[in-house]
Amino acid sequence: MKIFPAIDIKDKKCVRLVKGDFNNKIEYRLSPIDQANKFKDHGFKNLHIVDLDGALAGETVNLEIIKKIISKFNFKIEIGGGIRNFESIQKYIDVGVEKVILGSSAIKEKRFLKEACQKFPKMIALGLDAKDGYLSISAWKENSNKLTLDYLKEINDFGVSRLIYTDINRDGTKQSPNFEETENVANISKCPVIISGGVSSINDIKKAKELNNKNIGGIIVGKAIYDGDIKLEELAKETDA
Repeated sequence: MKIFPAIDIKDKKCVRLVKGDFNNKIEYRLSPIDQANKFKDHGFKNLHIVDLDGALAGETVNLEIIKKIISKFNFKIEIGGGIRNFESIQKYIDVGVEKVILGSSAIKEKRFLKEACQKFPKMIALGLDAKDGYLSISAWKENSNKLTLDYLKEINDFGVSRLIYTDINRDGTKQSPNFEETENVANISKCPVIISGGVSSINDIKKAKELNNKNIGGIIVGKAIYDGDIKLEELAKETDA
């Protein structure tokens, strides 16, 4: 089980949103680079980053911060937030990002997702952000009116290398992830699925590992780390890669 500590960047600071609400955010003391250093010191190799400024602007706002994190710490990084064209994908690949996460742009235009997977094989991840079974888009401010599982069936053969499934109702709430729906996604998906949203304690990590679903490849941990509910020392013991 891969553990992905999360860094969400807004105004060059580490922040966490509650249910994706930009008006309900918490800013943390450490800068994104200092926080990445802390994760590296504890032996983590994978990192999940969201450029929240990019999600709002539709461009790679915090590219230089990402570049510095990769050059200093050599993480395997998956990055999302406002990536809407091939140029943005290429910029991230050029600085050494492992996976580029497409979200709203891929849901609005399936052709873009398919062409991105063809142009950047094994580099494209897909973020499925769902609320009450329906995918949300535009920084979670709009309902796409598309059922998550129906959309997944439509794009399952495109060549996506990783799925990140987030239950928006759980994100930033520390109410535990939606394991049941994540398993439903994993049972359909032709690529590994990463659990996201709502991790509250080390018990959630252990439960994820106990699911024994070979298609669930990892879990993202954010607010519970920053609030001290999960100690990095105990989280590091649960990671396999």
